[in-house]
Amino acid sequence: MLTAALLAAGVVSRAEDWPQWGGNDPGRNMYSTAKGLPETFDPGKLKAGTEEIDLATTKNVKWAVKLGSQSYGNPVVAGGKVFVGTNNESPRDKRHVGDRSIMMAFDEKTGQFLWQLVVPKLKSGKVNDWENLGMLAAPLVVGNKLYVVTSRCEVLCLDTEGLKNGNDGDFKTEAAYVVKDTPKEGQPFELGPQDADILWRYDMMDELGVFPHNASNCSVILVDGLLYVCTSNGQDWTHVNIPSPNSPSFIALDPATGKLVAEDNAGVGPRIFHGQWTSPAAGKVNGKWQIWFGGGDGVAYAFDAKPQKGSGAAIVPVLPGTDPGLTEEKETEYLKKVWWLDINPPEYKAKDGKPFKYPAAEGPSEINSTPVFYKNRVYVASGQDPEHGEGVGRLVCIDPTKAGDITKTGVLWEYKGIKRSISTCSIDPATGLLFIGDFSGFVHCLDAETGKLQWVYDMKAHMWGSTFVADGKVYVGDEDGDFTVLKADRTLKVISEINLGAPVYSTPIVANGTMYVGSQTHLFAVAAGAKPTGVEKAPGAIEVKK
Repeated sequence: MLTAALLAAGVVSRAEDWPQWGGNDPGRNMYSTAKGLPETFDPGKLKAGTEEIDLATTKNVKWAVKLGSQSYGNPVVAGGKVFVGTNNESPRDKRHVGDRSIMMAFDEKTGQFLWQLVVPKLKSGKVNDWENLGMLAAPLVVGNKLYVVTSRCEVLCLDTEGLKNGNDGDFKTEAAYVVKDTPKEGQPFELGPQDADILWRYDMMDELGVFPHNASNCSVILVDGLLYVCTSNGQDWTHVNIPSPNSPSFIALDPATGKLVAEDNAGVGPRIFHGQWTSPAAGKVNGKWQIWFGGGDGVAYAFDAKPQKGSGAAIVPVLPGTDPGLTEEKETEYLKKVWWLDINPPEYKAKDGKPFKYPAAEGPSEINSTPVFYKNRVYVASGQDPEHGEGVGRLVCIDPTKAGDITKTGVLWEYKGIKRSISTCSIDPATGLLFIGDFSGFVHCLDAETGKLQWVYDMKAHMWGSTFVADGKVYVGDEDGDFTVLKADRTLKVISEINLGAPVYSTPIVANGTMYVGSQTHLFAVAAGAKPTGVEKAPGAIEVKK
């Protein structure tokens, strides 16, 4: 059944690859069947006067590579390559200097640098594209194509080989693209085999009029032949005004051409609290594909994966819990809502009849985490931009078989012990346990079936990334750079804790028996008993030991 579902989703690759956020599971459960994973590893020491890891000082590390200075993008592994987002503070190509968003491609076995996508910053500045954040989204790899949302609020389709095998596709202006809005714009610029090959580009700001708040982020998903994307539409610098309230929040694109196929009919725009940085998940419910998004209005939405024809896009303000009416007709294909659920309970909205003002610690939040589908249930937590600090949160388990406004009828269980969270949960099928972190730095273990709390572990530092469960272990990192391994059990047990020397804002993943752990500055390939397979002598240069 799983194989059939993955074939339908169009994301099947090598069985143990991790080709997207959530691996081979469109339900986005941060879980792997891998066995024999290490209980700890030693990240080693830097070579004197450099930012290079001395692999001779590591343990259980195959290779380690230098990224930029801020790396939020989660790695994916497919077709023998590792892809990860970062910034340009350690330039691989001296022709590309200054603030850029970067996605790097490495050889899976050796860590050799292969090629990179260079994305210039938007000329509008930090209101749309915050300084030095780098590439935030994890890409999706399908065969020899890679799909990624960039910091310029665009969806790109790339050739996984880069320009090494020629300039493929209809997009032939890569040289102009990499210098757009930079001092080199308009000057002759020649690209080489270590640059990205763009097959097509869809600009959501130009095409949809969306206004990303500070950053654009979405790990796209391919389901039933369509690419689903969160547009990152949000507020402007006033934190009050929404410049594009009628622009869509979620869209479907043709993966072959990048053309718009459909947009949502949820009317989220006028109710956006701040921004929208969620990623979609998908699963089959009653034999039909549903796509789930966490809205910037604090509402979890389910859409029918099959676009509908006719007048469908909601373009007027609507309230959570109501079915949007149309004041202006337009012929389009749209993504039809199946159900919606407001994740903010009444006590998070007001006290003694006085509404909380966003982003009050006691008040409502949007949904920035990715919904997870497991055993015909959807799990999702609420949270805010980490810059807003700590506050109340809520984790809900939703019955996706219902329809319409299910705010009062669709919650199978809730957990209010969690604080604001931007983390995605991981569920261990062997134990039926759910693990999730919150921004306050607590890891929570609950029974996925009942919601009963098993234990809480204090990481003692803020958490941006998510838990990852595999081989009877829970792996998680924090802002202090601590990487902790816990036992995936109903009784709390800390197996190990190491420090990576830099904050951990991403989530570890496992592919083909190797775990990939990223800090802000380095990416480590970790495996039990591993011996170094390569030594990085300088950015972009790997000498493989004979």
